[in-house]
Amino acid sequence: MRGKLYGVGVSIGEPELMTFKAADIIKKCDVIAVPGIDRERSAAWKSAKKLITEIEQKPVLCIEMPMTKDRKVLDEYHSKASKVIETELEEGRNVAFLTIGDPCVYATYMYVHRIVERDGFEAHIVNGITSFCAAAARADISLCEEDEQLHIIPASYGVEEALKYPGTRVFMKSGAGLSETIRDIEKTAKEDDIQVYMVENCGMENEKIYIGIESIKQKDMKDISYFTTIIVKENKHD
Repeated sequence: MRGKLYGVGVSIGEPELMTFKAADIIKKCDVIAVPGIDRERSAAWKSAKKLITEIEQKPVLCIEMPMTKDRKVLDEYHSKASKVIETELEEGRNVAFLTIGDPCVYATYMYVHRIVERDGFEAHIVNGITSFCAAAARADISLCEEDEQLHIIPASYGVEEALKYPGTRVFMKSGAGLSETIRDIEKTAKEDDIQVYMVENCGMENEKIYIGIESIKQKDMKDISYFTTIIVKENKHD
């Protein structure tokens, strides 16, 4: 019998936020897959092993995924990753592919998921707490209320147009272009009309929270984590 693939969201660093279902599947799966070339550098791996110590006794597949927007290169790596996982599935072993946050939100896993399903294997998604929900909790704010809209945007693709959207705008993966993002926020909106929050490494040991544009601007833009989320909320004027 063929094995099954599970894309498992392990939340955002705090093991207590992992769901019972996610923990149970990780414990039961024969093989663990993590993004990256070194499991000890994987945020998903480090988060999971805090709660599930027996994970270290399981075989681990390190799935290399380059940080590039080149579609051809990405397709090649996604195909290669899928073949590695399918080899395990063919042998009847269940695989848990760990991903930080939720597999449904800007996760590399979903590319592999689609290929594996297309190739006739069974694959399942196990949700986790998203980074932007966790970041809002850390900043002690709600993301949206009443008729407010919520927009989730990958900051690495530019933010200027998205800043024109009404409601709350969440910019994920803001680390690489933080200075450009802050510049566009200042250019597009008046300071009195918005509230800006930034959470770096949400839920991790080196987590940092910034409130307000001026606070963020004090940050060394060259020393910013990939796991950085910016939330821009509209001020309601009576």
